[in-house]
Amino acid sequence: MNTTGNLIEKIYYDDDIVKKFTLATMIWAAAAFLFGLVAALQLAYWPLNANLEWITFGRLRPLHTNAAIFAFAGNAIFAGIYHSSQRLLKTRMFSDLLSRIHFWGWQLIIVAAAITLPLGYSQSKEYAELEWPIDIAITVIWVVFAVNFFGTIRQRREKHMYVAIWFYISTIITVATLHIVNSIEIPVTLFQSYPVYAGIQDALVQWWYGHNAVAFFLTTPFLGLMYYYVPKAANRPVYSYRLSIVHFWALVFIYIWAGPHHLLYTSLPEWAQTLGMIFSVMLWAPSWGGMINGLLTLKGSWHLLRTEPLIKFFVAALTFYGMSTFEGPLLSIKSVSALGHYTDWIVGHVHSGALGWNGMLSFGMIYYLVPRLWRTELYSKKLLENHFWLALTGVLLYYISMVVAGITQGLMWLAVDKEGALAYPDFIETVVRIVPLYWVRALGGLLFLIGFIMMCYNIFKTVKMAPKNQEDTSAEVQRTGFDEVTKETHRKLEGMGFTFSVLAFLAIAVGSVIEIYPTLSLHKYVNPNNITDPYTPLELAGRDIYVKEGCYVCHSQQIRPIAAEVMRYGPASTVEESMYDRPFQWGSKRTGPDLSRLGKKYPNLWHYSHMMDPRAVTPKSIMPNYPWLAEKKTDFLVLRKKLSVMKKLDVPYDEDVIANADIHAQKQAQQIAADLEANGAPKGLADKEIVALIAYLQSLGQKGKVQ
Repeated sequence: MNTTGNLIEKIYYDDDIVKKFTLATMIWAAAAFLFGLVAALQLAYWPLNANLEWITFGRLRPLHTNAAIFAFAGNAIFAGIYHSSQRLLKTRMFSDLLSRIHFWGWQLIIVAAAITLPLGYSQSKEYAELEWPIDIAITVIWVVFAVNFFGTIRQRREKHMYVAIWFYISTIITVATLHIVNSIEIPVTLFQSYPVYAGIQDALVQWWYGHNAVAFFLTTPFLGLMYYYVPKAANRPVYSYRLSIVHFWALVFIYIWAGPHHLLYTSLPEWAQTLGMIFSVMLWAPSWGGMINGLLTLKGSWHLLRTEPLIKFFVAALTFYGMSTFEGPLLSIKSVSALGHYTDWIVGHVHSGALGWNGMLSFGMIYYLVPRLWRTELYSKKLLENHFWLALTGVLLYYISMVVAGITQGLMWLAVDKEGALAYPDFIETVVRIVPLYWVRALGGLLFLIGFIMMCYNIFKTVKMAPKNQEDTSAEVQRTGFDEVTKETHRKLEGMGFTFSVLAFLAIAVGSVIEIYPTLSLHKYVNPNNITDPYTPLELAGRDIYVKEGCYVCHSQQIRPIAAEVMRYGPASTVEESMYDRPFQWGSKRTGPDLSRLGKKYPNLWHYSHMMDPRAVTPKSIMPNYPWLAEKKTDFLVLRKKLSVMKKLDVPYDEDVIANADIHAQKQAQQIAADLEANGAPKGLADKEIVALIAYLQSLGQKGKVQ
């Protein structure tokens, strides 16, 4: 009891869970950065694919993105939330048991992803590649996290919910909504499923999810961490409370509408494209509001840049956040998207955010946390300083090289000569020209990784210096009931956790419903005269192989209504052409040409040679070899189940085709194999995966009535 007669209560925070998530962040960051470096080197030097199916670029790239987003960034988010929430709410986490279920469950999910993605078990939807059993596990663990977090809010001793808590609330609610809606699928086998959405529906729902996964997994939680750790590190209050209010509500309301800017110039309805572009441009204001609030929090403390190198990471992170959130709306303008979409410019943009914003902020947070968690001094500020400059140099090399490569690609794709013909008709010309820049990108990644290795050594030595037999961190709090708050409307709202959470959900729900509306009225956009035929059983088997090998990460199947693209690939894509595609394959990057009209363009033997050794038909190609496709057998028996699931999803298959799917597939496979053998290919290919893949590739652009 103190002199005023109030009881003093000691709260023991659960910092053991924070330590666990912090160390997991370090471990998975190493994996994510290493996978990224190998993938970058594979594009610069194709033999590094090593003729091994498990580490080809098509399978390694989704492994890298999942490791970077959900393993590295995810664990960093959880470490920061568990640490800061207890102190902001002045209470221990609701349940130690739930905290540990969350931790170990999340690590098992990451391990499952690390096993299944290299094996080719993928839905081929960016940032949502994991198959249905893992999707269910993610949902369960996220609910565990949500119960633990909102239970902590309910038992809090501080009535006022600080701005960081607002961002955590919006993150938990929105990520749950995004994941559940985007992951509605029907299982076919233990590790394969088909989404209930198809074609334009799937594209719209996926990029509603994909864009907002960036917004609510890589932006809002990190803004919450910024609002806590930047003021703490600088020992300064947040610059503007009022600006933080405007920043939060404007950001969560506007961000959710912007997904369609990933689908500009596609067969998505024009109004949806325009809506996405408008809201993307509007994002400039709230995004920069957050950056300005963060940087001006350091007002009066800039001298710390000389004495506390840790501050450099936070300043760099906020600067990259500002750059990324300026460039994102810029790239969503249709005229800019015509140049930048499908190019490496987008890759550079994404990594300036992932490495510059998320990476730098996570590193700064870890450098701040570890000495406090283990109650010791940081082993070496010099190593920290060197890490910063290596990381900064690496990100800049990466970003600049990819922007130059992307603009070069875009200009070459769109260039026409005086006669109105394509200036670079051979796609490989646009690839060879930028390979030197791929080496620069790899160098940037290597420097970033070296800096991180320095950090690992620094953290290891710091933890080793820590005194033994440490107890949980505790804090003394007066038991006087909730603090008095001002009567301002928002301050009142911050005292009502449930009401605040409901309003945060409504803020994202309005835009979500309107954005996904076209999926409920697809019939309005389908021309009955252009209805396509469904894939034959063998073509469907080949399509699944195409997805398994990750071909979608380098090839698109969506020709934009841009003159140069129509000249290069053929008529622009229509809604009807992909109406039975589960998942859709519109793509987001062209390291190889678009494949929408590939069918019948080349003989079967060309496709066989191209998959066995791409350089046999396209000199200087950087595509890997796929020799295992001529050795592994196609599973014909499972085709009956696949077609049956497709029938449930309204794909018009006859009952006879479903009942005899394996027989129909084998018959078509024998015809293709006979043609291959007659033209010099080896015998005995009829039951091999290469034949099924050829059947699918030869069907592209041949199903509809588009002329």
